[in-house]
Amino acid sequence: MTNFAVITGGSSGIGRQLVRAFAADGYKVAFNYFDDSVAADALVQEMAAGGHSVKGWHCDVGRKEQVDAFYGQVCDWFGAAPDVLVNNAGIQTWSSLLDLEEENWDNVLRTNLKGCFLNTQASARLMVAEGKPGAIVNIGSGCNKLAFPKLVDYTASRGGVEQFTKVSAVELGPHGIRVNCVAPGAITNERTQKELAGYDQKWAAITPLRRVGTEADIAGPVLFLTSPAAAFVTGQTIWVDGGVFSQANWPAD
Repeated sequence: MTNFAVITGGSSGIGRQLVRAFAADGYKVAFNYFDDSVAADALVQEMAAGGHSVKGWHCDVGRKEQVDAFYGQVCDWFGAAPDVLVNNAGIQTWSSLLDLEEENWDNVLRTNLKGCFLNTQASARLMVAEGKPGAIVNIGSGCNKLAFPKLVDYTASRGGVEQFTKVSAVELGPHGIRVNCVAPGAITNERTQKELAGYDQKWAAITPLRRVGTEADIAGPVLFLTSPAAAFVTGQTIWVDGGVFSQANWPAD
């Protein structure tokens, strides 16, 4: 029987790579997107040309009514509860604490943390109702562990995602549902290239593996955590960062 994966924020960046990776691994894949229908349609067409079954829906992951409607549609499409959920959707704003607007705080926490909660709850309810063991992976970041400058709301949301991963693993474990987190380091893509001039070179210089990560570097660990090979792994955060967040700031060479 074909497995079914749901990926939030799947039209671009890491999410798009995850859609490709799960489809290539034999999954039927549903994803949602917020504002780029052109990219979503292009991804669906790309996957169809390769013989894969992939479909995208517009959905604001932080709005319960939209999340509920999304899962109604994807389950009608597939005919069963998902086997896998990847909570990838996320946004960020750049601001100091003293200048951060309340609206931006609310929007980032609603998307990144509440969105993770709503999608986990909706998918897990479907899994439990069908008696289906499943796997959920939440995409975090270096902000799970460390404070990043001018990423106040984003850092708060990612710290919350890590703790939400743990409590979800504890509560859903008796139902055979595993929940883990993958925390990327510096990943080169369209978004990060716009954040910092010389992004790849600057992050590579402080990363022990002396390179930045790629979106494909994230897909492998996510596939592992959702596979039978990780059947006894839950409540964990896997750092996919080239070692950059394992090292301390040190005042001497």
